[in-house]
Amino acid sequence: MDDLFNILTGLLIIIGAAFTLIAAVGILRLPDLYTRMHAASKAGTLGSGLMLVALAIFAQDQAIVTRALAAVVFFLLTAPISAHLLAKAAYAAGYKLWGRSVHDDMASPASEAAVSLDDENIKEDQR
Repeated sequence: MDDLFNILTGLLIIIGAAFTLIAAVGILRLPDLYTRMHAASKAGTLGSGLMLVALAIFAQDQAIVTRALAAVVFFLLTAPISAHLLAKAAYAAGYKLWGRSVHDDMASPASEAAVSLDDENIKEDQR
């Protein structure tokens, strides 16, 4: 039974480390603040959570298991909310979306109409 727990713990740590690596690569490679924040919040939370679950499986002490699982719940509750609030504050501060972004949900209707007119002009110029 101990061998099964060790194998499961090792797999969870490797998978969690892979997700954390993906988050780090996403922070370095993605084009704008918003997509970088998305990579950090989603993949980073999943990676950290999996490694904490591995700790909970491996630990023999009930206090460590409780703390690890409480930390997973804390990550799941706080990371998406904090990423959303940081992105909203960055948008309000004027950080622009990537130039190839398809749609800006936060834009006012007047500015969105101007963008769609510009898009139509660009399409006509390309013809």
